[in-house]
Amino acid sequence: MIFGRSQRGKPPVEPVTLKILVAGGFGVGKTTLVGAVSEIRPLRTEELLTEAGRPVDDVSGVEGKHTTTVAMDFGRITLREDLVLYLFGTPGQERFWFMWDELSEGALGAVVLADTRRLEDCFAAIDYFERRSIPFVVGVNCFEGSARYPGETVRQALDLDEDVPLVMCDARDRESVKEVLIGVVQHAMTQAADRRRAVPT
Repeated sequence: MIFGRSQRGKPPVEPVTLKILVAGGFGVGKTTLVGAVSEIRPLRTEELLTEAGRPVDDVSGVEGKHTTTVAMDFGRITLREDLVLYLFGTPGQERFWFMWDELSEGALGAVVLADTRRLEDCFAAIDYFERRSIPFVVGVNCFEGSARYPGETVRQALDLDEDVPLVMCDARDRESVKEVLIGVVQHAMTQAADRRRAVPT
């Protein structure tokens, strides 16, 4: 940039900013996903797990987890010069769900991360977005050492509608996460177009 103008003489583009939520169960990889793709240092609100939380924080299947998100994770990624996504990772435990309504305000769509070792942990997030008609994509986070299942098997286990995209991903890998986020934007735009066509003129 030279004096506020691009080197080719074009005026700077004012990007469209979109809000995407990242939801799912406790320990499924939401903080990792936001951190893997954010072009800024992610804002994190993690606290150490304590003995007092053991009765309510089920760490079976994620025994190596020592911290938990207590408010949200925040990150940003520029997909194109004119398109910026703001990512908000939601807390996974039930006692923090009161924050979801605030975080979902104005969201274009969401990623529901799933772990095949604990699929039931993402049911609450799926129900939440279905009830509020917020477009979402299910990203199956392929953890090392976890069993791999065909996408259709996971779809049936989650009782997902056919129009809900389901993709395999690695929350640690930037390119993998970018594909998931692009999928959310495309799915949300398709749903918006379908709603417009359904409205009588």
